[in-house]
Parts: sequence; structure tokens; C-alpha cells
Amino acid sequence: MKKQILSLAVVALLAFAVQSCEKKEPKPAEEELTLGNKVDSLTTDIEEVKDTAVSKTEKAAEDVKDATKKAAEDVKDATKKGAQKVENAAKAAKDGTVKTAKEVNEALKK
Repeated sequence: MKKQILSLAVVALLAFAVQSCEKKEPKPAEEELTLGNKVDSLTTDIEEVKDTAVSKTEKAAEDVKDATKKAAEDVKDATKKGAQKVENAAKAAKDGTVKTAKEVNEALKK
């Protein structure tokens, strides 16, 4: 189960890295940028990247949460099935023991 969660986390991080490496379209140079315009442009770019990273991280966290929930449900189902098999085996053993004891009693009475 831990391997599944770790695998999903790695896949999510790889997807995040690939999307982050996508080429951005160059902005048209409308006019000579002043130092203030350059700073504003860089600040805007940084905020866009930060917002994108936050949303991608939140999505990756949600994916990991969903995978963890599914893995927990799978473990619960498997445990329930295993317990049912053990219970059935115990009942069969009990029935066999009772039947054998009755046969021994009948044989002793003869």
C-alpha cells in the first residue's frame, strides 16, 4: 500500500515537472520596457508561476488523497474477505469435528 501511494506521488510530481517545463509564448515587445515595467512584468510572471504551482500541487495532493482512500478501502475489503474465509474454515472444521465425534460414539456403542 505504501508503494502504491509513493508511486502515485512520484507520478504526480513528474506530471507537475513536465507541465512546468512547457514553453511559454514570448510576450510581444510593444515598446521599450523601462526598469519599472520590467519589474512589474517579472512580478506578474512570478505570481503566475506561483499560482500555477500552487494549483498543480493542490491537484497532486488531491490525487494522492484519493489514491490513499482507495487503497484503504481495498485493504478493508481484502481483510473482510480474508476474515470470512477464516470463519468459513473454522465452521467447516467444527462441523467435521462434531461429525467425527458422533461417528466415534456410534462405533463405540456397537
